Amino acid sequence: MIVYLRLLKESLSFAINALRNNKLRTLLSLLGVTIGIFSIIAVLAAVDSLDRKISKDLSSLDKNTIYLMKFSFGPSEIPQWKREQFPNVKYDEYIALKNSLSNTDQVGYQLFVNRESLKYDSKTVADVNIVPSSFEMVDIDGLNFDKGRFYNESESNSGTAVIVLGFEIAEGLFGTTDPIGKNIRLYGQRFTVIGVMSKQGAGFFGDSNDTSVYLPANFLRRMYGDSDSMTPVIVLKPVKGVDMEAYKAEVTQKLRTIRGMKAGDIDNFFINVLSGFTDLIDGILGQMNVVGWIISGFSLLVGGFGIANIMFVSVKERTNLIGIQKSLGAKNRFILFQFLFEAVILSVIGGVIGLLLVWGISVLLTTLLDFEFVLSIGNVILGTSLAAIIGLISGILPAISAANLDPVEAIRTGM
Repeated sequence: MIVYLRLLKESLSFAINALRNNKLRTLLSLLGVTIGIFSIIAVLAAVDSLDRKISKDLSSLDKNTIYLMKFSFGPSEIPQWKREQFPNVKYDEYIALKNSLSNTDQVGYQLFVNRESLKYDSKTVADVNIVPSSFEMVDIDGLNFDKGRFYNESESNSGTAVIVLGFEIAEGLFGTTDPIGKNIRLYGQRFTVIGVMSKQGAGFFGDSNDTSVYLPANFLRRMYGDSDSMTPVIVLKPVKGVDMEAYKAEVTQKLRTIRGMKAGDIDNFFINVLSGFTDLIDGILGQMNVVGWIISGFSLLVGGFGIANIMFVSVKERTNLIGIQKSLGAKNRFILFQFLFEAVILSVIGGVIGLLLVWGISVLLTTLLDFEFVLSIGNVILGTSLAAIIGLISGILPAISAANLDPVEAIRTGM
């Protein structure tokens, strides 16, 4: 064991000398490994960070949550021209489903509308995400509050002019002043602030609660009716452990009955399950991983040839030393391991440089963007292991050629 530790120390010394004595040649040869490890780990770290961000953004939502509307989250076999003829879901349908569905925890109603500006005295916040909804959305969306509360059932049904602000919206309009009870203007109307949501941070899908405001959907319905400029959606949250296929079949049957559809008619609505959307995102992230591995594989191949080139040159430069070692009793296995260790160490150095680049960029992106870019311990271990494997594979042939040198010929050649 002591012999191999000494051997490892000597190999490290030879690798450092190679870097010191032939800086440009060695660095150029290691560049392939550095780029390969950087590419793979950067892609894996990016995917891990995105996956973590998505999981965080959706942590408050039940993956079985259903969005019932005229549009589909994913691809559909129904032609687009036919989908465009589908009717919007209606408020009366939301009430009917709420009163008739079994195995349902919550049924909510929400409108997708254009972004607007909010005003308070002389201050204005533009490009605000407006979320007109029924009172159940506080539980469906898992909203938490820094101050105040959400609107209740009575305020929701009557369309009372009350509003709940995102953290950044409240900060932009009121600063350190308590906004509860203050009046702001939206749609040319006065709204009383009754709540401020807790700070959430940037959302992966663009908007977050920080830059959103909630108000009763019936306020807008009372002002504009069921206008085509607003896209309604019925949000269903089934009870935990429900058979989702049976539940979707029940929703389908109930809505078809409400709409008076005949047996041969195709469904003129879509049941979008949140888990299906997250599966789609997972598929995209998986494809990113595959593409990253393919691209990085070419860099690692080039890096492997670079390491092999360094080692063949190293064998040639140390032919005389190999002959002396063999004449003094060094076994072929000793020479073999010496060069293998050196190849692995050089490759790992290239890999560590790649990992340091990923770490530096991750710190920079986390600082500049409101997004946590994470380099996990698992990815660091993976990157180091890949570099070591590349070094091991690349160093086999040079190590074998060094181990098989005839000591007399080696000493004569090196003189």
